[in-house]
Amino acid sequence: MTTRMLKKTLIVAVLSAALSGAYSLATRQGLWESHAATAPVAAAATSMAGAALPDMSEIVARNSPAVVNISMSGKVKGQTGLPDFPGLDPNDPFYEFFRHFRIPQQRGEQQIRGQGSGFIVREDGLILTNAHVIDGADEVVVRLNDKREFKAKVLGADKATDVAVLKIDARSLPTVKIGNSTATRVGEWVLAIGSPYGFESSATAGIVSAKSRSLPDDNYVPFIQTDVAVNPGNSGGPLFNMAGEVIGINSQIYSRTGGYQGLSFAIPIDVVVSIQDQILKHGKVQRGRLGVSIQEVNQSLAESFGLNKPTGALISSVENGGPAAKAGLEPGDVILAVNGKEIQSSSELPPVIANIRPGDTAKLQIWRKGAKRDIEVKVGDVKAEKTASAESTEAAPGKLGLALRPLRPEERRQLDGKNGLLVENVSGAAARAGIRPGDVVLSVNGEAVTSGEQLRALVTKASKRVALLIQRGDATLFVPVDLG
Repeated sequence: MTTRMLKKTLIVAVLSAALSGAYSLATRQGLWESHAATAPVAAAATSMAGAALPDMSEIVARNSPAVVNISMSGKVKGQTGLPDFPGLDPNDPFYEFFRHFRIPQQRGEQQIRGQGSGFIVREDGLILTNAHVIDGADEVVVRLNDKREFKAKVLGADKATDVAVLKIDARSLPTVKIGNSTATRVGEWVLAIGSPYGFESSATAGIVSAKSRSLPDDNYVPFIQTDVAVNPGNSGGPLFNMAGEVIGINSQIYSRTGGYQGLSFAIPIDVVVSIQDQILKHGKVQRGRLGVSIQEVNQSLAESFGLNKPTGALISSVENGGPAAKAGLEPGDVILAVNGKEIQSSSELPPVIANIRPGDTAKLQIWRKGAKRDIEVKVGDVKAEKTASAESTEAAPGKLGLALRPLRPEERRQLDGKNGLLVENVSGAAARAGIRPGDVVLSVNGEAVTSGEQLRALVTKASKRVALLIQRGDATLFVPVDLG
């Protein structure tokens, strides 16, 4: 679009807004700045409805005194890259985000310093922030809105959810009001207050873009996604709804530059409060586990297992002697609900199970061999759930295309006694689905296979697709194969 055309478009937009009675700005510069600072679609919808944008000044004035700046310092042994994120690829979008606030100053024993935000939840100085803000700290200093500074004690930190609880020695402090993140709706206006790049008490606003987002290596957090401008230093700060209640902790951004690009993620306050309560009560966080590996159910797998739609969490392997194994769960079972809560996506299962106290019984509704079943599982203590992923492509019509042989005794021993068929060569539909030589086929549509004849019979009985459970290295996963 040329500059002349852009000017014409902006003039038309101003005239349209004025005629409809919606708010407008007198200058092209003002209109452009307003457009850039708010959610364009939400602003357009609000303008069309003749309603003014929300005034957030009261929320900021009331809550800014309870938002704090957090600085940390510590020492680590010399290493290359980020001192407390040694495995982070410099090309990863999160690298720049953390690099700004974790800068090693010398080789050998290195001094690290970091900054972030937090908020006061009790008048006696209880503060919530992100675990990564204070990770590796020898000293944590909290600076209040009134410029007072206190050394903070770290009561506990949970890296899995990125939540930390701090305590300062103070009284009669201003506090925030805790809200209900489950009641938050996509499209609602939200407000963040924090210290981006060290600029204290900065307020930014936007809308909730999505809920229950699953991010890599964050299996226990159903993130709230927003388009609020969040930058390095905002980490640990509160996310408010329009009632002035905290509904999340700003935790991560997705960026290729290290700065805001319209994708920010907050930990729901319901998750945060649960972690806080466990730290205060037990000094640590306990999580339930099933002892299974899970993967997403796509359309191909749903058809293979007879489900009318892709839903639930597909069990690809069961840990020997684990809670799931003791309850009779099997690879190929699809978990549809836990204690009456529907599981629509595999990413929803880990946080639901994690919130169940170890030793308690969970009632699972599963799909097995074309029918629903109810199974009770005594939940075990936490051990990180593994999530397998099957990358599959559209397979052209054709036969399975596998050359197989039975496992030798030593190969079965390496697989803890499992039976299966070793893939020696692959072509056609199986190759297009991503199966490789060296994979071990354990079952077809949930039925264990021990011979090529048995496998061919099962494939012959299938219609358009089959789901093969394969062992690849230490992982097991289902791969849907389109038979045409």
